Amino acid sequence: MFTGKEYLESLRDGREVYLCGEKVDDVTTHPAFCNAARSYARMYDMLHDKEASKKLVTENEFGEKTHWFFKTPESADDLLKTRDAIAEWAKLNYGFMGRTPDYKASFLGHLNAYANYYEGFEDNARAWYKKAGKDVAFVNHTIINPQVDRSKPLHENKDVYVRAVKERDDGIIVSGAKMVGTAAPLTNYNFVANYGPTDLGDGDQSHALIFLVPMNAPGVKMISRQSYELNAVRSGTPYDFPLSSRFDENDAVIVLDNVFIPWEDVLSYKNIEVSNNFVPRSGFVNRFCFHGATRLAVKLDFMAGLLLKATEGAGTLQFRGVQANVGEVLALRNMIWSLTTAMATNPEKGMGGAAVPNGASAFAYRVLAPSVWVRVKNIFEQVVAGGLIQLPSSSKDFLNPELRPFLDKYYRGTGIDAEERVKLLKMIWDAIGTEFGGRHELYEVNYAGNHENIRLEALKHAQATGAADEYIAFAESALNDYDINGWTNETWINVSEIDQLVKQ
Repeated sequence: MFTGKEYLESLRDGREVYLCGEKVDDVTTHPAFCNAARSYARMYDMLHDKEASKKLVTENEFGEKTHWFFKTPESADDLLKTRDAIAEWAKLNYGFMGRTPDYKASFLGHLNAYANYYEGFEDNARAWYKKAGKDVAFVNHTIINPQVDRSKPLHENKDVYVRAVKERDDGIIVSGAKMVGTAAPLTNYNFVANYGPTDLGDGDQSHALIFLVPMNAPGVKMISRQSYELNAVRSGTPYDFPLSSRFDENDAVIVLDNVFIPWEDVLSYKNIEVSNNFVPRSGFVNRFCFHGATRLAVKLDFMAGLLLKATEGAGTLQFRGVQANVGEVLALRNMIWSLTTAMATNPEKGMGGAAVPNGASAFAYRVLAPSVWVRVKNIFEQVVAGGLIQLPSSSKDFLNPELRPFLDKYYRGTGIDAEERVKLLKMIWDAIGTEFGGRHELYEVNYAGNHENIRLEALKHAQATGAADEYIAFAESALNDYDINGWTNETWINVSEIDQLVKQ
């Protein structure tokens, strides 16, 4: 498995990352990426820490040490240990980095058990399972097509969608763009698939692809959004931007400009059935929900702590209304943690004997999580309120001897001095109010898919598993107890029989 140092070195590979009109020479030293890179490096170092590794590391089928989520789970106990390993890594960034190296194990950790799903490329799936587990490779994913003109059918946009443009004896050439590559500039590989239909019509199956590509492959270009880490460096200090200055997992659109993909990195080629059904049939959804719920649960632990400290510091925690709001945040936190437990302890049986996190609980998390984060953010805005926007502009204000006495007097709280209270509130503001905080709201709302699909797929899962039929049958059992003539169930007495019963 990578050490932190080895991980950082793996990023110095000539990759093409573009930010603010310029190509970034080295993401490990550039101020837009360097601290996020070190946050990931710390995670890798924990795999080799004597104490931390007890929760993080196991052995796979090949006797090699790997992170728990990279190993095929075979039981509820395996899934619980996996959940705890995900949580240990998430604690290192307080749940603010969602696409960490273990996230893509949502897919990679199933490749051995589900190898036969990838018709014609079964050996590739098994090889990638072994490779990813051995290195704990950092893989990002892009499965969404660019928002160019979604009113048009697929074939009218195929010039911008990733597709095979040429076939060679040793592989394929692909071109097009995909979004959104979260953390892509700091990863080793890009996983490309499709969340949606892949048939371009008229027999054109060039869009029906699943493959992996190194981030430094010739023709791969990453166009990054604005860096909140860079903004934090330019605008203040860690005291002012404690989260965005180190946990900004920069998002990028990934352009594949005539990129060569060797056959060994292909998992599906011109196969509509495999490509279209990858999301529902590979166990990927259940597993990314398992990871996402665990990470969000850790984030809610952190936010609960911040809210308790903020209300204690303002002297408002004793108020009934504030207590009710804090209680609601704790209840939401408990609900998300409970869903991770339900996913783990009631698994479904997948291909190859894999224990797959429970689908009903996974789909419940998908629907509930967006509103959970929005509600928690809203509670902070209402309860901590104006204290979040009356903060001094910079930590440097405390270093001004003329200004310091006024800050000490007017910014102190209940049992907390001004410097510590401002530090706390700036942490909260970075979590919910800065550009970084705004991105996190958008991220949590759209994390598991668009707002309609996550609900539709909860319905489709119930229909596919037979649960919907059970619900209907349950309702019908109540309807069958009576008709227009009265009760059909002998348990109850009809009105026409009551008089006779009274006489008796």
